[in-house]
Amino acid sequence: MAQITAKDVQKLRQASGAGMMDAKKALTEADGDFEAALQALREKGLAKAESRTDRDNTDGAVAIAVDGKRAALVELKAETDFSAKAADFVSLTRELADLVLAGGESAVEQRAEAIDDLKLTKKENIALGKVALVEAGEGALIDAYLHTDQEGRGINGVIVVGEGIDAATLHEVALHIAFAKPSALTREAVPAEDIERERESALGVTKAEGKPEAAWDKIVEGRVSKWLAERVLLEQGMFGEKETVAQRIGSGSITRFVQAYIGD
Repeated sequence: MAQITAKDVQKLRQASGAGMMDAKKALTEADGDFEAALQALREKGLAKAESRTDRDNTDGAVAIAVDGKRAALVELKAETDFSAKAADFVSLTRELADLVLAGGESAVEQRAEAIDDLKLTKKENIALGKVALVEAGEGALIDAYLHTDQEGRGINGVIVVGEGIDAATLHEVALHIAFAKPSALTREAVPAEDIERERESALGVTKAEGKPEAAWDKIVEGRVSKWLAERVLLEQGMFGEKETVAQRIGSGSITRFVQAYIGD
């Protein structure tokens, strides 16, 4: 039987994030083998982490990496800003964005173990959120914007691709997206079930207001149209003003945008 010292237990605790008694027990069961004890604690911790997956993880961090006409965005989700603001959390999010830029969206799998380790040390429901690699084709421009908090953590990231638009205007659109948080580029991109749900809600409100039945259809369609205009990028007023995004870009076009923000 190997002799297990307090120093051994402390080393295992620091590596695994486990409590003193759990670390000592793991070392004892592994007959002092540090790596075997660490793996046992890791497996036990991951099993426990699975029970946290139903907990809200609306906090986190966003990172963007850009190289010429390519940009990558990665969102790593957490339960609390205490965890999300930590240097190791922010650093991993940035590393994941760099990996996606270099190797595509599936490259995040290379750091799956590091994400698991954060689940163990933070004891939170930590998971990947949005992951995207965006490329601008021939004749198109790409712009990226990342809003950070005072600690330097990315909390609102945008990538947008445009054609027939100058760089300054495209950047304005990126800033607008960060501000207005559109959910779709065009009305056609809004899920039909979402529109139908809003239509049913609008009809209920219209009936409750005592509007004449003959006018219901027109009132409901007007309300649904307004609801869509608030969510569709091209129909939104730039920074809440009257001029729409479509009017600002003129004959140009927005071909794609991606956004991830904390609290979504």
